[in-house]
Amino acid sequence: MEKEENIKSENKKGISNEKEQKKYSRRSVLKAGSLGALGFAAMSYLPTGLQNVVLANSGHSNDQKSQPFVNKKSPLVMKHGFNPMEFLTKFDYGKVSILPNGQTQREYKIVAEDKEIEVAPGVFYPAWTYNGAVPGPTIRCTEGDHLKIKFVNKSSHPHTIHFHGIHPGKMDGVYEIVPPNGTFMYEFDADPMGMHVYHCHAMPLKKHIEKGLYGTFIIDPKTPRSKAKEMVMVMNGFDTNFDGGNEFYTVNGVANYHLDHPIKVKVGEPLRIYLSNMTEFDLINSFHLHGDVFRYYSTGTNLENYELTDTITQCQGQRGILEWSFKFPGKFMFHAHQSEFAELGWMGVFEVVE
Repeated sequence: MEKEENIKSENKKGISNEKEQKKYSRRSVLKAGSLGALGFAAMSYLPTGLQNVVLANSGHSNDQKSQPFVNKKSPLVMKHGFNPMEFLTKFDYGKVSILPNGQTQREYKIVAEDKEIEVAPGVFYPAWTYNGAVPGPTIRCTEGDHLKIKFVNKSSHPHTIHFHGIHPGKMDGVYEIVPPNGTFMYEFDADPMGMHVYHCHAMPLKKHIEKGLYGTFIIDPKTPRSKAKEMVMVMNGFDTNFDGGNEFYTVNGVANYHLDHPIKVKVGEPLRIYLSNMTEFDLINSFHLHGDVFRYYSTGTNLENYELTDTITQCQGQRGILEWSFKFPGKFMFHAHQSEFAELGWMGVFEVVE
């Protein structure tokens, strides 16, 4: 079992400027974001990349050479092998075969590895990842499929995968701890249909989730849902100065990404979001849609019962499916309805066209 102090020491490896790292917290970001006299003074305590985020959200610019985050394109994100726009609609259906009994079998491979990721331009974080990204891949199948998930631990720490849903106890990912350089084969039938999540369940649990070991697990009903433009959104946070609180909040791992890169949809186009909350340190996270309302199917295990709303809250591990279509063209924001989360990176825009 890992000791918290050893993990904290490991976390600080790869931080290029420890003195600078300790200077900023989410409180200093918010103070700087006000950009009053004290706000501008607080800016001097922030790394350049974080200054650009704050300045962009306030409508100011740092200098002629520095580009505000909302106008910044994504080569920094792209070069690290993760594109949030692609992740939004990317589903891993596995390698498909048919068993002798006629059952569909799907095979997946998930690799745990330590990797530094960029959570905002110029702000790096030493994450623990599934398949090199936070969140991990979106696993998708159909109810009744036989699943085989090969887990390879290339990380420097013991890890597991715990899948929400129904499966044998020996496949639960709690007691089957996989050491570094170890492997484990998870094997079970997909049940029940709905939207689920997966995450590491090794101790200390909060550290393994906070560091990024989680993803989405979708089990489609045997009779498919209606056609729609489908998207995955995982709400999360990053404790970039290791003080037990998040300095950044995101959807799918990059702060304010969809402010800079709006999601383009059409008026009247059916939309479906698979939304989950994997935020550590905060009791809840939330999703608020501007300019319209959605049908919210909690956990997605029921096709009929829903709540009609524009705002929902989720605790960690809670998830649901949002369905709607925009009635009017224009730019419509979506964000956490905790204002602090929104100001620290959890904001985006739908660009709706005729």
